[in-house]
Amino acid sequence: MTAAEAKAEIFWTAFKTLPRKEQNLVLTRLASDRSLRRDLMDISIAMERVNEPTRPLGEVLEEIRGAGKSR
Repeated sequence: MTAAEAKAEIFWTAFKTLPRKEQNLVLTRLASDRSLRRDLMDISIAMERVNEPTRPLGEVLEEIRGAGKSR
């Protein structure tokens, strides 16, 4: 475990020990930061989609270019 991971684990453990009302206050404070909120949404989406099939970027770009030529 890296030092950063250890710190994250300490904060996570401390957060989980808070009463629910205090957890909600912390989450509300985090969500009030626009940049952090966007990062959290991106992370959430990535975590939900981690097992979806992937394709190489080049393949996708070729498909897009091909679709543009057929119009």
